[in-house]
Amino acid sequence: MAHGPAKGLTRWLYTTNHKDIGSMYLWFSFAMFLLGGVFALVIRAELFEPGLQIVEPEFFNQMTTMHGLVMVFGAVMPAFVGLANWMIPMMVGAPDMALPRMNNWSFWILPFAFSMLASTLFMEGGAPNFGWTFYAPLSTTYAPPSVTFFIFAVHIMGASSIMGSINIIATILNMRAPGMTLMKMPLFVWTWLITAYLLIAVMPVLAGVVTMMLMDIHFGTSFFDAAGGGDPVLFQHVFWFFGHPEVYIMILPAFGVVSQIIPTFARKPLFGYASMVYATSSIAFLSFIVWAHHMFTVGIPVAGELFFMYATMLIAVPTGVKVFNWVTTMFKGSMTFETPMLFSIAFVILFSIGGFSGLMLAIAPADFQYHDTYFVVAHFHYVLVPGAIFSIIAATYYWLPKWCGRMYNETMGKVHFWLAFIGLNITFFPMHFVGLAGMPRRIPDYNIQFADFNMIASVGAFLFGAAQILFLWNVIATIRSGKPATAEVWENPEGLEWTVDSPAPYHTFSVPPEVK
Repeated sequence: MAHGPAKGLTRWLYTTNHKDIGSMYLWFSFAMFLLGGVFALVIRAELFEPGLQIVEPEFFNQMTTMHGLVMVFGAVMPAFVGLANWMIPMMVGAPDMALPRMNNWSFWILPFAFSMLASTLFMEGGAPNFGWTFYAPLSTTYAPPSVTFFIFAVHIMGASSIMGSINIIATILNMRAPGMTLMKMPLFVWTWLITAYLLIAVMPVLAGVVTMMLMDIHFGTSFFDAAGGGDPVLFQHVFWFFGHPEVYIMILPAFGVVSQIIPTFARKPLFGYASMVYATSSIAFLSFIVWAHHMFTVGIPVAGELFFMYATMLIAVPTGVKVFNWVTTMFKGSMTFETPMLFSIAFVILFSIGGFSGLMLAIAPADFQYHDTYFVVAHFHYVLVPGAIFSIIAATYYWLPKWCGRMYNETMGKVHFWLAFIGLNITFFPMHFVGLAGMPRRIPDYNIQFADFNMIASVGAFLFGAAQILFLWNVIATIRSGKPATAEVWENPEGLEWTVDSPAPYHTFSVPPEVK
């Protein structure tokens, strides 16, 4: 007996279609982005002026923890996996992902993990309150009972990431179209191939450290308890051996997205394709040997400080190569400034600012002053918001016509960009100054000398948050009633035809004879 296509909820529950699964990842990550954003706005509302205004210090700590966890594991990572699911099979000429049923499973365990994590807010003792880095012994000896549910949620997220990565590697290595060698793949595919290997390498490390926490809490071990012969600094070593590559897991696919978008709107092939591949590989390798730059203040030997300082500075070299290549691609191109290009240019500029402040933090003796201040908050938000978030938004605008066959409202897209760009800088740029002046992070109150900058930052945060509602409106309106997209979505106003997403790194473009 023949069955028709599944309808309604059944279609989404049982789907093995990479496009459906990619869409579910993207919608889920956007929901988590809004949830994490609400947590951030609670933090900024409390910090609007000195003194304790609207939340208790304990709840403030829960908000900082939940904001970090939801944004990293719930918003950024699933969004990039969603983009990978949608685009990689099409870019390599595969009919679907290599392991479609596992693909379905790797998505559907995520809503359960994050429902469990969010439910800790309503448990006795409240949500985890020890920061997104969950340092022991705060997260073991002094943790609320909900920490056990947090540990289980982290395990599920990690399993999802590992399954997604295996799927991506299997698809790229086994299902490329005939003639597509590795060095002919689009850069988005390359960056995800490298990211998938990073995920498989470090997710078991995260699983290991939360399992050691679980043992310390429930089974009488003393991995991180000095009273029982353990070492709290061991936690930091294991956590950051996962945590630092994790930062690059969140940024490498962004490099791939921007490397697709900039050549399109500059109407030139990407400059230095091979060097981009090698630079991405170098960054991935170096990300494994710099973890202790997060730990300069724990008392590591001077030789160790020197090693981690120089290794961290070395990452600036391949990163600089990438920035140079993007800028050179734009140089003398026939550039137009549609919304995806605006977000990509902002990415290059603001990510570079985050890179420079990271270079400052890499200097061990200086880091003693910067450590645990708002300067660090400014640094990693300049890397991750324009880096990960802007590139995800750029990718959404760029590929939305391909996904739904309709064109978004360009004016609304540009308004979204400018509100987000201005809001981001108003929020995070002042944090450099209060951080250098010594304002500690994760504290709900502060000295009156920091009041003006904090007020400015809070206004910027609410502006940035409001801009995302515009984004949501634009995407829904596009899907429901946008104008049909043409075959050449991103055509040049001067009439140069331009084909997006051709398999080769050198996108094809046909130029009228008189222009040649």
